[in-house]
Amino acid sequence: MADTEIPEIASQLRALRDKPDPVSQAGDEVLPYTRRVGDALGALRALVTDHTPTHQLESDLRVVHGIVAALVGASKAMGLLARLPEVRRLVATDVAAAFDRDPAASSYGEVIAAYPSIRAVSTYRIAHECYALGEGVVARIMTEEAHRDTGIDIHPGATIGEFFFIDHGTGVVIGETCIIGTRVKLYHGVTLAAFSNKRGRADIGKKRHPTIEDDVTIYPNATILGGDTVIGEGSVIGGNVWLSHSVPPYSKVSIGQPDLEHRKGDPPMLGEGI
Repeated sequence: MADTEIPEIASQLRALRDKPDPVSQAGDEVLPYTRRVGDALGALRALVTDHTPTHQLESDLRVVHGIVAALVGASKAMGLLARLPEVRRLVATDVAAAFDRDPAASSYGEVIAAYPSIRAVSTYRIAHECYALGEGVVARIMTEEAHRDTGIDIHPGATIGEFFFIDHGTGVVIGETCIIGTRVKLYHGVTLAAFSNKRGRADIGKKRHPTIEDDVTIYPNATILGGDTVIGEGSVIGGNVWLSHSVPPYSKVSIGQPDLEHRKGDPPMLGEGI
């Protein structure tokens, strides 16, 4: 039976692949070099986290230039390499922020090796430079690799200042047009997003995501929506808050204390539940 059915299935798949539908077009646009992006990202990240011997920097940079040039061309590859010192400087501030603001951190080495925030944010820093060079697809593939590994979803188009720290990190979403200032701290589950997009692609190029000013702290599972929404400098946004309007500097926003029911019970018998 397989001898007759498999050729028929292959024929149907071949016919679908020959049509110019979204899946076949995606294959032509992206798939031929998807694997190379991971190679380039790994090499670039090693350079900005000092995981390469200092005495070999020149030779390593030449190798990395070749890898990146195969993706984006020699000129853009050199433009990306030229930005690496600034990326390296920013990553150092992010590592410092994680160490300084998390008493559980025992060393800078632990922060770089074990903190998902540093993996996600250092990847974003590299991808953001690719995005600025007009290589949006390469940039998205890079940040999606970090998203898969850490649960932190940062669009490479977002603008993020120095000393940025995401504590724990799982479930954080930062949209394309989000602007984040300096010394901002987010906790897990924070969403900085746009309103549901009924206009579709007509909203391309518009500011759709919020602005978070300097020295803001946003606690777990808070959701902040909208391109006109500004969280003022020094504000603290409490857990589970839903915000779709701006708040002035040094605001403290929280949900009121919920009504909780307390009742005294007897110790359960062996084998019983609560």
